[in-house]
Amino acid sequence: MKPGRTKKLFGTDGVRGIANQEPMTSEMAMKLGRAAAYLFKNKAGRHRIVIGKDTRLSGYMLESALTSGICSIGVDVLLVGPFPTPGIAFLTRSLRADAGVVISASHNSFEDNGIKFFSRDGLKLPDRMEHEMEELIFSGKIDSIRPTAGEIGKAFRVDDAEGRYIEFVKSSLPKGMTLEGLTVVVDCANGAAYKVAPTILRELDAKVIVLGDEPNGMNINQNCGSTHPDVIQKAVRKQHADVGIAHDGDADRAIFTCEKSHLVNGDQVMAALAVSLKKMRRLNKNTLVTTVMSNMGLDRAMKAAGIQIVKTAVGDRYVLERMLNDGYNFGGEQSGHLIFLDYNTTGDGLITAVQVLALMKTTGKPLSELAKVMTNFPQVLVNVRVKERHDLSTLPKVKQQIEKLEKKLDGSGRLLVRYSGTEPVVRIMIEGEREPEIRKWADDLAQTIQDAVGAGG
Repeated sequence: MKPGRTKKLFGTDGVRGIANQEPMTSEMAMKLGRAAAYLFKNKAGRHRIVIGKDTRLSGYMLESALTSGICSIGVDVLLVGPFPTPGIAFLTRSLRADAGVVISASHNSFEDNGIKFFSRDGLKLPDRMEHEMEELIFSGKIDSIRPTAGEIGKAFRVDDAEGRYIEFVKSSLPKGMTLEGLTVVVDCANGAAYKVAPTILRELDAKVIVLGDEPNGMNINQNCGSTHPDVIQKAVRKQHADVGIAHDGDADRAIFTCEKSHLVNGDQVMAALAVSLKKMRRLNKNTLVTTVMSNMGLDRAMKAAGIQIVKTAVGDRYVLERMLNDGYNFGGEQSGHLIFLDYNTTGDGLITAVQVLALMKTTGKPLSELAKVMTNFPQVLVNVRVKERHDLSTLPKVKQQIEKLEKKLDGSGRLLVRYSGTEPVVRIMIEGEREPEIRKWADDLAQTIQDAVGAGG
């Protein structure tokens, strides 16, 4: 595959699609397993790749296919079953495996699934390596590599995986700290964190009310979790809890509700934690790394606190790349993907949760008070499902309307229009001073895009 060529399989977060349809078929999963095993089998001796998944029904099919593909190249597989994505990043490092694989479509509904890879360092793969995997798959270069007899890989179950990760997350708190006295509602989205999230909070002595902890293979993210935060809002009110936490299907992010049952988004959480880290002199270079989707209110709050903001393209992988390249240790996204590089190498919803709870304990302040460190500008997000992707700059009416809105917002707001990296969706974000006005602008632009591109199913 030539440099610069559009990738065929990988989006912004691995390969994703409807399970049992291209590219999320068992045949493609086997090919991805073979390609990954070939790439990471780069030294003498036995090699091992960790595989985890969320709770989707299709995970069994894809796990078996991936395992078969990896073993067929002569690499062993370490199976951990349903497990949070950040836990796989940790285990890959802890078990000194050559790579990690997660079978998950994160916040998508159960009929979708995805496959993403971590390097031996627990880092998501760079574009270059994803291109290499695609080249291996589509060129047939490794089709003839067929070890036999004792050279074929084996698959093993890792029995203590949950315990390892639970202790790892707890160790991110100061020694001896507990969460005693806090009542916490946690919604596990019927996903990968349904066992470990409640266990961690209970072992830290919080009183825990658990929702979304009965996965059946088809109810992941269904009216629960981070995509339906109204569930924890209602539960916090009913239980008179101190805080509500909602994870997504693979638990790499967390959304919060304060004791007043108001939502506290990722920007507000980052602001509160960044200020705390700076006070403790633990915020590298006094800098927070976030994306272009973050609210303008975050920029103003960080400037007032003497904290620099660095912005990247949308996607936690781009936040992480900037953090690694420039020596920063804290960053994340408004959507709740927060990266604490002092602890883990990817967004970790469980570490985010315990860090927020620890801040509440050490300051003695409720989350509603901590969130006041920043004031959100009104922000409207509209998703437009489309039949196919067109370069929006080549559509005259769309281009004209975008330019017109940018002039209106100059100095008092901003507009961001982009394609999703994981779905056939155009995402529109408008920020401004008056919500009714910017909502109308967003809806009008959405209709123009849909008229020009065609509505998706």
